[in-house]
Amino acid sequence: MVKTDKKSKVAEKKARVAEKQKKKEKQKEKKSKGKGSRDDDSDAEDIDLDAVLAQFQEQGFELIEICLKQARFLKVTEVLCDAPSPRSSSTLIGSPSNSSELFLFGGEYYNGGLASFYNDLFIYHIERGEWKLVTSPNSPLPRSGHAWCRGGNAGGIYLFGGEFSSPKQGTFYHYNDFWRLDPSTREWTRLEVKGKGPPARSGHRMTYFKGYILLYGGFQDTSQQTKYLQDLWIYDCQDFIWYNPILPPATQKPDARSSFSFLPHEMGAVIYGGYSRVKATTTAGKQTKGGNQGLRTVLKPMIHQDTWFLRLVQPPTDAPMNTPPTVRWERRKKPANPPNPPRAGATMVYHKGRGILFGGVHDVEESEEGIDSEFFNTLYAWNVERNRYFQLTLRRPRGQTKKQQAFDRGGGGRRGRGKADEEELLRNLAALETKGSIDNAYSMEIDKIPQDRDLPDRPVKELTMDMPHPRFNAQLAVQDDVLYIFGGTFEKGDREYTFDELWAIDLGKLDGVKELYRRELENWEGSEDEEEDSDEDEDMDDSDEDEDKDAEVEADMAEIIPADSPPRAKAKSKTPQSSILSDPSTIPSMISDTDTEATSALSDDLPHPRPFEPLRDFYTRTSTSWQEVLTHSFLLRSNSAASDSRSIKELRKDAFAMAEEKWWDCREEIRALEDEQEEAGIGEVVSIADRGGDGGPGAARRR
Repeated sequence: MVKTDKKSKVAEKKARVAEKQKKKEKQKEKKSKGKGSRDDDSDAEDIDLDAVLAQFQEQGFELIEICLKQARFLKVTEVLCDAPSPRSSSTLIGSPSNSSELFLFGGEYYNGGLASFYNDLFIYHIERGEWKLVTSPNSPLPRSGHAWCRGGNAGGIYLFGGEFSSPKQGTFYHYNDFWRLDPSTREWTRLEVKGKGPPARSGHRMTYFKGYILLYGGFQDTSQQTKYLQDLWIYDCQDFIWYNPILPPATQKPDARSSFSFLPHEMGAVIYGGYSRVKATTTAGKQTKGGNQGLRTVLKPMIHQDTWFLRLVQPPTDAPMNTPPTVRWERRKKPANPPNPPRAGATMVYHKGRGILFGGVHDVEESEEGIDSEFFNTLYAWNVERNRYFQLTLRRPRGQTKKQQAFDRGGGGRRGRGKADEEELLRNLAALETKGSIDNAYSMEIDKIPQDRDLPDRPVKELTMDMPHPRFNAQLAVQDDVLYIFGGTFEKGDREYTFDELWAIDLGKLDGVKELYRRELENWEGSEDEEEDSDEDEDMDDSDEDEDKDAEVEADMAEIIPADSPPRAKAKSKTPQSSILSDPSTIPSMISDTDTEATSALSDDLPHPRPFEPLRDFYTRTSTSWQEVLTHSFLLRSNSAASDSRSIKELRKDAFAMAEEKWWDCREEIRALEDEQEEAGIGEVVSIADRGGDGGPGAARRR
């Protein structure tokens, strides 16, 4: 009986297992049929568009607006518009493809409260007196302080670098992207070069030499200081490669600088002037224990007045490919009759073997409390070959003849002179045909020369003998022997005014200044309270103490981590953390912020590294914060007011260990952010709050 019961139980168990398998197979068949029917009817499914749009709106996306913008920029468009809004640190250049257009790009406007950056391209039609706005599907990001130049034998216009900041200028960064603008099609092209290119910068200058683009100088703002550059880069427009000539150590070359004049030459290029800030030692204002006054290192502005010639020799025809040209710097004598006093922010443009210089500012430090500035509106011509300056003064005409009237109707410049000469020739021929005197030719009436039908009738701009208001950092361009002056900046007390106007001066006649357009200055939105100045005076002693602490940190850093030793590799953390800017809105729209929000692990209040920030710089910036963390944790563990028995050196070593661990924990995500910024052409992102009084783009307009 026991055996039969066991056999029956085994049979029942097998039957139950078989039934379960059948049920599972039936369920699988039902699921597969359901999927097949849904796939077959997928085209007939009803989609709730309102729900989809509502979902996009909840996520912060304006779907319709995005689609309209994308459709608008699918091709290059050019529409009539008003004159550009006021802006500084933009770029103005005459079109290389014709003599009747000017190109204006980028710039920034600061009203004392907020900073706005632009990436719009404007074209000024000289004959029509019209402005046009160009939109393109592929254009550089908003920026100021960039540089561009003509392409020489290669044609086109080349642009490099610049800077961008958040509206309140809490953070900013520099660009290292390289662009080419086709002046005929108005189309931008980002150039992908072979090998390494120039690092990100602002305030640099560019010019051309045959088939090369030359770039020199500028400055970089890091989290620690403003670094002025003295590197030379040469771009080969045929091989699409950057060269960085390395000169022997004993070879002399220009000092680091920005905002200088860089003009083309038949044998290379020439440099004049510039601005930088150099280290100087001053008394700290308080006595030490020995009775001597302490010394501190400060950065003082320096206006350069030297001249350099860059001699370039092209490689021979039988040289291998990618052979760079031979480069040599030659220091020239100080120019004769230079502008006096020396001035910063004086811009210069090339015209027929000479440089035309306008404006500038000369700063005089009356005391530690303020600076007295003198602004200029004088015009100079620098003869490059003779290395001599000549001041250009306007000449008042005695009386306007009919030839001069014809010259004005022709728009000035070579075109106006050609039209006036043509009318004069017709009058002389008419006088000879009537057997009259040539002296009476101007009194004769002739048939007017037909004008272009496309050109509208516009009033002739009146000439004035008054130069534009004194300013610095005005944008200059020469087209058809006419100098054009756009914008510029003027300061009065704590206020900063950006001019919104365009002027024209005929360099051949110098018979006056034409006001092409002019708007009134906008109101300054900055605060006029003087409390900030008093706070700065009160904090002077604190800043001295901070500098002493920074010096101690640097000394300890030399013991903690040698300068030539790389950071120790560390295993990847299970919980990676990333560092994002204190103001994420400063990242351009082309950089996705959604990934950062999804993977960011900023759940603690500890300091985090920034993109492109080495371990050494990270610890130097956050040393005090890590020491405070260690002290606070010691007090929590001891539950008493007992003091920490560790020495200062031991405390700083422990702080460095914590900083190193945090730096490696965040390394994976920081590297991802670095890749995104490099793809967008962005360098190191800097927080001005960490820079202290060194200031950023809005605080050092002389750069």
